[in-house]
Amino acid sequence: MADIVHEFTVKAQPERVFQLFATPEGMDKWWTKASGGEMGEGGEVRLYFGRDFKWRGRVTRSNAPHGFELEITEAHPDWMGTRVGCELLAEGGDGEVTRVRFYHTGWPEPNAHWRVSNFCWAMYLRILRRNAEYGEEVEYERRLQV
Repeated sequence: MADIVHEFTVKAQPERVFQLFATPEGMDKWWTKASGGEMGEGGEVRLYFGRDFKWRGRVTRSNAPHGFELEITEAHPDWMGTRVGCELLAEGGDGEVTRVRFYHTGWPEPNAHWRVSNFCWAMYLRILRRNAEYGEEVEYERRLQV
């Protein structure tokens, strides 16, 4: 199995970063075109990326503001059963910096789709950081171009 892991800091409180990972409004700012559903543990989440990409996940962990995880239940075959999540840790004395450990685990193999997804996650996570730090928003269609 292959995993994707990205670790970085965000100049924002863990609560702010958690909201970007664990709410539909937050996910729509950096990852999904539209999302919704029950965001508590065991809840089903709709992940919409366009007409041909109507995916779903199940919340397997929601521990504000420390971490969030989805098990992908409906998606491209390579994504089925994988887990997308984050661990968040406040750094510094003022709590204004968050260390993010993002992961997408359980890939069947490090194939071409895994390599493309690894790149895309880096691009999306950069948008997440810019949103948390500066309130920047990038329209969905341009997210992998900036």
